[in-house]
Amino acid sequence: MERRSSGLQRLVREVAKFGAVGGVGVLVNLGVFNLVRHVSDLPVVRASIIATVVAIAFNYVGFRYWTYRDRDKSGRTKELTLFLVFSAIGLVIENGVLYLATYGFGWDSPLQSNVFKFLGIGVATLFRFWSYRSWVFRTLPGRETLADAETILERETKKPTPRQRVP
Repeated sequence: MERRSSGLQRLVREVAKFGAVGGVGVLVNLGVFNLVRHVSDLPVVRASIIATVVAIAFNYVGFRYWTYRDRDKSGRTKELTLFLVFSAIGLVIENGVLYLATYGFGWDSPLQSNVFKFLGIGVATLFRFWSYRSWVFRTLPGRETLADAETILERETKKPTPRQRVP
């Protein structure tokens, strides 16, 4: 039971750290989005894509060097490639929601754009958490195996040794 609760504690810490980095990333994303919309005449979805790319760069640094700093670092090129691929899918999800609201339903006031930008970030975040944790920032091989082996050894040392019966 201890192993499960420690696994749950690790997951809770991971979600909290992911949320902290992601929360600041959301502020970066929305801040850049509103800044670009305010200082340029770019269409809403283009401004959103620029903001998302800036937030992706910020988030990579936060995830690699804080949230997932204890994860495997041996294949940085592969890690970065996977991060960018899954981030691009998240970008499409996030901005697809905004695109649908803006061009599908005509909801394009600044408030509506921010609401649907935020909603798109939320939907994309679920995908990103799963994909980053499963494919990008993988657990070091053998960590769980080592914990399992230690648990088995502890149990075995606590068991009384069977005595042989001699007929």
